[in-house]
Amino acid sequence: MHISDSILYVGVNDREIDLFEGQYDVHDGISYNSYVILDEKTAIMDSVDARKTKEWLANVEQALNGRKPDYFVVSHLEPDHGGSLQAAADRYPQMQFIMSAKALGMLPQFGYGELTKRTTAVKENDTLSLGSHTLRFIMAPMVHWPEVMVSYEDSEKVLFSADAFGKFGAVEEEEEDWLSEAREYYINIVGKYGAPVQTLLKKAAALDIQTICPLHGPVLKDNLSYYVGKYQTWSSYTPEEKGTLIAYGTLHGNTAKAARKLAELLKEAGETVEVVDLARDHMSEAVADAFRFDKLVLACPTYDGGIFPKMEDFINHLKAKAYQKRKVAFIENGTWAPMAAKQMKAMMEGWKDVVFCDTTVTIKSTMNAVNEEQMAALVKELLV
Repeated sequence: MHISDSILYVGVNDREIDLFEGQYDVHDGISYNSYVILDEKTAIMDSVDARKTKEWLANVEQALNGRKPDYFVVSHLEPDHGGSLQAAADRYPQMQFIMSAKALGMLPQFGYGELTKRTTAVKENDTLSLGSHTLRFIMAPMVHWPEVMVSYEDSEKVLFSADAFGKFGAVEEEEEDWLSEAREYYINIVGKYGAPVQTLLKKAAALDIQTICPLHGPVLKDNLSYYVGKYQTWSSYTPEEKGTLIAYGTLHGNTAKAARKLAELLKEAGETVEVVDLARDHMSEAVADAFRFDKLVLACPTYDGGIFPKMEDFINHLKAKAYQKRKVAFIENGTWAPMAAKQMKAMMEGWKDVVFCDTTVTIKSTMNAVNEEQMAALVKELLV
């Protein structure tokens, strides 16, 4: 991945990982990005997960071409980026570390206490001259950990953006789709922290940025306003599209039939619709689509007097990511005591700017003519 003659990519792909952060199914792998800046002095920008230390160190050695690095800049200490710090410190004992004061305080927690003797803590707008390249450090707390900072290189106008503007998926040489996996990554990893992201975007707006180098995913060079615009939308919790996500759980298939029937009616009315089976589809994709659209329909049966467990899990994920500013409707099923809609609504009561539809579709085992009337009414209410 070419950035410039002086800024080299030394990251690695991880295609063996099954779950990112122990929960997100990354079926296309993940990249751990790292960079080397070559000048009168040299700097390494971040490391990689310990799973890939050996491969990463080989990339760094090749980029340095016999030189010894002077500095190591730490944007983010999370183990997928800080996992090879000790290996780098051992390989290059003369190298000094640069990080935020918060990161410095966290070093002993990850077993890197000895590195504090080789570390300089920087604050907002501090700079580091490498020669013709100068790094300016910008604090970005809670994007998405409190110690995060980003770095802006003045001469080539490059923003090293930490986890911002990253995506799931290994980095490919050919042009790849950015949007779907970037949305999934943002909503699930960073999504709770919309206000700190907005703060960082305001700082970034004052910079002349020509290239964005994130810690996951491709380096971004063209049409940067598009990527920044997406982050403005996502971090303000504004729906990205007009449309409806129907998320369902089903015991014996009857609730699934109801979900698909509603989807059919909405599509006939001209609505964009996505349908997800919460027991079979990836939870992270379902959560991302819930934020993508301005309307959400939750459909599930009563289960042991409560909510179908996969639905309960889904709602908890939405709450954790600060779901807001949407219209929500419910379909419930129950053979003798339908209770799911009441309990789903109770879980979501008080969420910011979430409006519940008046119409609830209540099915007793299988759909009937009354349910079809309820669905017709719900379609009208959703599309108002």
